[in-house]
Amino acid sequence: MPRVKRGTVAHRKREKNLKYAKGFKWHRRTNERAAKEALVHAWVHTFRGRKQRKRDFRTLWEVKVNAAARDNGTNYSKLIGALKKQKISLNRKMLAELAENHPTVFKTVVAAVIK
Repeated sequence: MPRVKRGTVAHRKREKNLKYAKGFKWHRRTNERAAKEALVHAWVHTFRGRKQRKRDFRTLWEVKVNAAARDNGTNYSKLIGALKKQKISLNRKMLAELAENHPTVFKTVVAAVIK
């Protein structure tokens, strides 16, 4: 019976984990057990962070729109309510973009919606 050498798949998996752990501090990048534990936690944080980023950006857009709306004589809630009543479907991202980079266009939008 021929000799079978084991461990190539396991070794490849461990090397892959160490590759993912590149950039970690101390022995977490070189020690297999510590790297695996660190990656488990890191991947939890990245999953959570992808959800958190969406919330953070929506909050930022709301703040920008509110600041620009107050400059134009109204506030955020009245502006959004008027947009919904007029059935104008500008999302918060686009409103924030207009408020920050194109204030004259934002002013005309506010003037058209709020009478």
